[in-house]
Amino acid sequence: MSVKNMKHLFKDMSMVNFEEKFSSSEKCLAYLAEKKWQDGFICKKCGHTNSCEGKSPFTRRCTKCKHQESATANTVFHGCKIPLPDAFKLSFMVCQNPNISSYEIGRVIDLRQMTCWKFKKKITECINEKGDIDMLQKVEIKKKLKL
Repeated sequence: MSVKNMKHLFKDMSMVNFEEKFSSSEKCLAYLAEKKWQDGFICKKCGHTNSCEGKSPFTRRCTKCKHQESATANTVFHGCKIPLPDAFKLSFMVCQNPNISSYEIGRVIDLRQMTCWKFKKKITECINEKGDIDMLQKVEIKKKLKL
């Protein structure tokens, strides 16, 4: 069974199990890459299905157009400014307790409250729109236009 939805992944997981499975960036990237390309690679630019390893770990490169894609591209973790293990931990905490405050998250993860609030908002919007965090679909946060 494919686990692409984070609420399902984290449902019965303890903090100890979480720490073992997602304790480093490499483990997080390996998990994302495995789930992202388990059904095969499809280039986002040209649609080609053949790829090879990219220049960086956990990236794929299209053999036709040479476009390189990371494991985090087009996921909820794309462009994330915090370390990937912290982003996974924050997601875990929100899935376990959706009402957890950003102050509590910041205290546990040792990040600024506003940083935690912004990423929690991204995760919460994803849950509210789709009912879960599909880690393989990027969340588009609507930005207000300044006139």
